[in-house]
Amino acid sequence: MSEEYGEDTPQTLISHLLELRNRLLKAVIAVLVVFLCLFYFSRELYTLVARPLMDAMPVGTQMIATGVAAPFLAPFKLTLYLSIFGAMPFILHQAWAFVAPGLYKHEKRLAVPLLASSVLLFYAGAAFAYFVVFPLMFKFFTTVAPEGVAVTTDISSYLDFVLALFLAFGVAFELPIAIVLLVITGITTVEKLAASRAYVVVGCFVIGMLLTPPDIVSQTLLAVPMWLLFEVGLIFGRLVRRQQVERQEQEAADQRD
Repeated sequence: MSEEYGEDTPQTLISHLLELRNRLLKAVIAVLVVFLCLFYFSRELYTLVARPLMDAMPVGTQMIATGVAAPFLAPFKLTLYLSIFGAMPFILHQAWAFVAPGLYKHEKRLAVPLLASSVLLFYAGAAFAYFVVFPLMFKFFTTVAPEGVAVTTDISSYLDFVLALFLAFGVAFELPIAIVLLVITGITTVEKLAASRAYVVVGCFVIGMLLTPPDIVSQTLLAVPMWLLFEVGLIFGRLVRRQQVERQEQEAADQRD
């Protein structure tokens, strides 16, 4: 048996590596296809992303490009990131297809909703940042400029700033998924998390204070959704835990029979 194992293992490893390569290649091709479709509209896409700031800037001012290649590189970079975000469902599908054969049936039933929910929540966080937080944030930033200082933001600096915020809000909206995973893995329980609700609420407002301008409205606009997402995570955590207990009881009953 050891000889068979020694012969089969290299072949199995090579087949897995080949499958991983093919999955990665498909993901890269998907990103490239989306990029090619979007690149023609790269300038319009940048204008769309910059709209919250441009709407808040004083009349007669505009954004500037301090780098020689910035007028090309900034829209190019934005289009590349949007291509990755747009192709994310397909990328996650390839990741799922690679790991699914090694999962149990109940794990497969749970993994698919988690993957789909994580993508939707990330998109929701980015949309919330763009439509709700950005207008308030940039209006505040442009109105507190000292007298005699013209607000002329560099396009590359602006892009780096908003991409970081998109990522921050997207990750923040993954809170329900994080709670469900913590409960599934047994790291903590729903009861312990619920007992720490007061600390979570304070933490949400602290995060809101760090990620938004120093005014109570902007902080509340991030803190309240995060708190609500925490409560949603507790609800789903209870449901998942209940399913785990029922499955374990069913398995124990089957073994007795």
